[in-house]
Amino acid sequence: MKNMTQSAAARIQSAEAKANNGLVEQGSFAARAQRAAANNQQSSRPAPPNGPSKTGEVSGKGRGNNPPKSK
Repeated sequence: MKNMTQSAAARIQSAEAKANNGLVEQGSFAARAQRAAANNQQSSRPAPPNGPSKTGEVSGKGRGNNPPKSK
């Protein structure tokens, strides 16, 4: 079993659109293929260097406990 790629999903979606006067139904196989390809591509990307904290602590100095502004 292979993962869905963007190019394979595009071929599937193109064929369905040609067969249905340019329409691709929501929830159709072509739509699910596009979603699977996007998820596969997203999971293969490395995390950004400034991504969320991996320590479980809040990011940034004083986050979550700032006093309310005086009026």
